[in-house]
Amino acid sequence: MHRPTLARSLRRTGALTAFAFAVAVAVAGPAAAHAHVEAEGARALDQNVELTFSAASESTSAGIAKLEVILPKGITPGDITYKEGPEGWKFAPTSRGYTVAGPKLAVGKDAEHVVTVRQLPDAEELVFKTLQSYDDGRVDRWIELEEPADGHSHDDGHPAPLLELKPAAPGAQLVSPSPSPTEEPTTAAGESTTGTSAPSAEPAANSTDGDDGMSVAVPIGIGAAVLLLGGGAWWLRSRSRRSGAA
Repeated sequence: MHRPTLARSLRRTGALTAFAFAVAVAVAGPAAAHAHVEAEGARALDQNVELTFSAASESTSAGIAKLEVILPKGITPGDITYKEGPEGWKFAPTSRGYTVAGPKLAVGKDAEHVVTVRQLPDAEELVFKTLQSYDDGRVDRWIELEEPADGHSHDDGHPAPLLELKPAAPGAQLVSPSPSPTEEPTTAAGESTTGTSAPSAEPAANSTDGDDGMSVAVPIGIGAAVLLLGGGAWWLRSRSRRSGAA
């Protein structure tokens, strides 16, 4: 009599275990979603390093259409070269990093892309905050830097992709930084302004005589006035003499 009861208990236990496992998987699915960056064996000050980014899809109704990566200190947009990514996606530098965007991916498909960094900075770790946009306007912000205060795993939130670096190789040195694409127009504008101001300054320099800045026209005017006054005085004296002789 005990065997049927035991069998029923085992069946119930098995069903409950399967149900609990299914619920755990369903709940853990979104929580396990993440964005990360990888570069196997990367060391500080390494040059021409390939970084592979992966951002998990968290939407059940929309596809990822754009990623914006905010570069950490020591890496500029000019240091980044786009290597590969989703078909049809294009790379564009921004004032704080870069974007890769294009046709929306299939619903539930993660977004992956690869870039090459000219040189990694001298640091222990690098944080690449990432904004992930879907075609319906939703934005996942992978920007969290610290573990949650409530003690839950970091996977429960949206941690920013983090790349840990090994110490720099012996003799490794920091090369000169690349100019940021966003800074080039500013430089060009500065050069253009300098070029247009030079001609206007040149006539001003020619219109001065000596270091005191007095105009050449001033002494000429004074001389003319002296001559005019002198001529007038001579004419008056001559007329006065003629009148007396008469």
